[in-house]
Amino acid sequence: MKPEHSGPDRSDGAGPPDSSDDNVGIAPGQEKLAPVTRVINGGERQFRQRNRAAPGVLSNRVGSSPWRDSPNAWQRQSFDERAFTAGPDHPGEQIYGALDLGTNNCRLLLARPSRRGFRVVDAFSRIIRLGEGVSQTGRLSELAMNRTLDALKICAGKLQRHHVARTRLVATQACRVADNGPAFVNKVKDIFDLDIEILTPELEAHLAVAGCATLIDAAADYVLVFDIGGGSSEIIWLDMTRLGTRRDVLTGRSDVNDAIVAWESLPVGVVTLAEHYGGRDVTPRTFKAMSRAVTELLVPFEAKHRFSEQMAGKSVHFLGTSGTVTTIAGVKLGLERYDRKRVDGIWLDVSDIDDVTSTLLGQTYEERVMQPCIGRERADLVLAGCAILDAILKQWPAERLRVADRGLREGILMRLMMEDGVWRAGRRRRGRSKQSNGAR
Repeated sequence: MKPEHSGPDRSDGAGPPDSSDDNVGIAPGQEKLAPVTRVINGGERQFRQRNRAAPGVLSNRVGSSPWRDSPNAWQRQSFDERAFTAGPDHPGEQIYGALDLGTNNCRLLLARPSRRGFRVVDAFSRIIRLGEGVSQTGRLSELAMNRTLDALKICAGKLQRHHVARTRLVATQACRVADNGPAFVNKVKDIFDLDIEILTPELEAHLAVAGCATLIDAAADYVLVFDIGGGSSEIIWLDMTRLGTRRDVLTGRSDVNDAIVAWESLPVGVVTLAEHYGGRDVTPRTFKAMSRAVTELLVPFEAKHRFSEQMAGKSVHFLGTSGTVTTIAGVKLGLERYDRKRVDGIWLDVSDIDDVTSTLLGQTYEERVMQPCIGRERADLVLAGCAILDAILKQWPAERLRVADRGLREGILMRLMMEDGVWRAGRRRRGRSKQSNGAR
């Protein structure tokens, strides 16, 4: 497989269902960041293999049943889906919407601006495996497209019910590489009147970085942001010294993309890797083979930019935005049900990542299904994600990394709100009100 510039596929299928209902800005309890990560020089990490099974309960999964009626039936269906509610709307407050149609997930986020970022109004996530089989056939299958239409029906209903004024709806790797990807996007437009944009790889990478900017330690010299997707994986290096004294990246309101010095998209994600090597019955030998395959894709990028040398003696911050790292965090915390508020923004020691990976490798497929933060829909993908992460951490060894349960959708929302100047306008209004006591 040859590396290519194809942007992040945020939904890697190894992560939990979306249940966002909180403010998105500086992560709660994370305003004072922990010290930045230092790169470890040399040495290859060894996993401690175990056969014990971690306790768990059945996963609360978001189902995805195929739609079996004719295409015309979509036009006769109501978009309203009352099972998904988020409380009353507030008239006069503009709602923004972002849709990320990825290789494995369909995710929607609706939000209003707030003083510290934005407040989530409603959210939806469903595993649709749109890119299933694309690496073999080069086309989106009928079954996968029907599953996706089933999810997009709910998304259209939410956009309509909340009277969303400003949106950006995007598709990523699966639609970009499939021969019938553009035709499918046109079909969605005809059925739901949703204008879905197939993002360019570079723009997709920039939006993903913007979405997790509030979790970047602005005191770091270098930052590695990685997004392990369903059909591709993105590696993005930032030189924070380029921002000079601009340290407002933690508010999400300055363009952290100015710090990007290099990025690469690897044509491998959890879906494609699991399809090639098998994801249900993964042995340590298979795992090592997956990790080596990803390493071979990373070597040319490192040879070109030589980040290992540039980082020597510098403070470095590693940030993972994918479902793989959120899943590892959930398993490490022993959550009985995935909780975004407990995962987003936390730090993971690399030794903890190794422990979780070793545990999952020692489990059967059915035992992984029983993990609350994995479930049946992800049990065949999670070890492929762990192998990609393993390759990244072998290429650039580190002591720990930070976990971000945010990315492309949040980046889209931040960008829309920045374009509208909603925060600047809010500050001006408050200032005028204070000076005039509310008088005209």
